[in-house]
Amino acid sequence: MRVLFVDDDAMNRRVVRDMLQIAGVVLDEAPDGETGVQMFEAGDYALILMDLRMPGIDGLTAIRRIRARGDAKARLPIILVTADTSVDIPERALASGADDVMMKPVAMKALFKTIGQLVAAHAKRQAAA
Repeated sequence: MRVLFVDDDAMNRRVVRDMLQIAGVVLDEAPDGETGVQMFEAGDYALILMDLRMPGIDGLTAIRRIRARGDAKARLPIILVTADTSVDIPERALASGADDVMMKPVAMKALFKTIGQLVAAHAKRQAAA
């Protein structure tokens, strides 16, 4: 499985890469939202992990741009990953098109569980279409 992680913090990317490598996940990394959208367009991913706060376009804007395609590729699961504890973040994330929100620091067990659930649900929707 190939996952795209969009986060401007290299240490955050390294921690998540190390976690996902345990499960054999191939992780592509983007340092900002614009690059993340470009990599999404060019790549084939099972899921995107998207940071909220980044230079240039933020995570919510990047998610809206991905979802705006309107095709099957644009419906892949996206998890917003953030350290922002504002009470409206989950609502804003879901409104922008995110499938779920995870708080930093990300716990490995929660990450695997959420990815598994979202990828399985996405595969089920794809098979029914």
